[in-house]
Amino acid sequence: MLKKIIYLFIFVQFSCQGDIQEYPITIIPEIASDDSYNDTSNDVSSYLALGDSYTIGEGVDEKDRWPNQLVEQLKLDKYFLDEPVIIAKTGWTTDELDAAIIDENITETYDLVTLLIGVNDQYRGRPVANFRIHFIELLSKAIVLAKNNPENVIVVSIPDWGVSPYASNFDRVKISNEIDNFNKVKKEETLNRNAKFVDITAISRLALNNDEFFVSDRLHFSGEMYGLWVAEIIRLCF
Repeated sequence: MLKKIIYLFIFVQFSCQGDIQEYPITIIPEIASDDSYNDTSNDVSSYLALGDSYTIGEGVDEKDRWPNQLVEQLKLDKYFLDEPVIIAKTGWTTDELDAAIIDENITETYDLVTLLIGVNDQYRGRPVANFRIHFIELLSKAIVLAKNNPENVIVVSIPDWGVSPYASNFDRVKISNEIDNFNKVKKEETLNRNAKFVDITAISRLALNNDEFFVSDRLHFSGEMYGLWVAEIIRLCF
């Protein structure tokens, strides 16, 4: 399986709201979900998902988190990933995720690492230049965790929380412009290191005035929206 994923990564086309509440970190152990997963099989690849509320799926069931949906959708296409190990927390900025990775003292590496971070840096009003420094640190760690192979890393762009009902009293144009600037940095630094970049920001903006794409807090995205992101990740990277 690993050979198949790396081969397809080589030919990929390069083209992820303000988190407010704090919740405990959730780390999901790698477990077999059914008989098709075999820890000793070369056809099963390990998967680490790094991020914030979008990755942990604030407000949605575990099965509706986009990393979990990615595993299930790939299984339909005979690409078998272990259940994702998720290191993410609602409200985390780049430096907070970086600190959590260090605290976890991870000793193993993974066949696939995804990284979706940055919305809280924007929400807290941090300068883009500051974000760039911390994002580079995170991306470097993600590559190391992906067996030192940038081809095994997928960076997902920051979605636009400005389209949420929660943001109706905010300056939505300002939010969108700032998120675009942060994503420009993410894409530039990602491609400079030969990792994968998937832009889901335009997809997230389809949620404007569409309540089905949000959970009950009217801020975080629903499983339906995450499913659209997964489709784009698979289209570009698998």
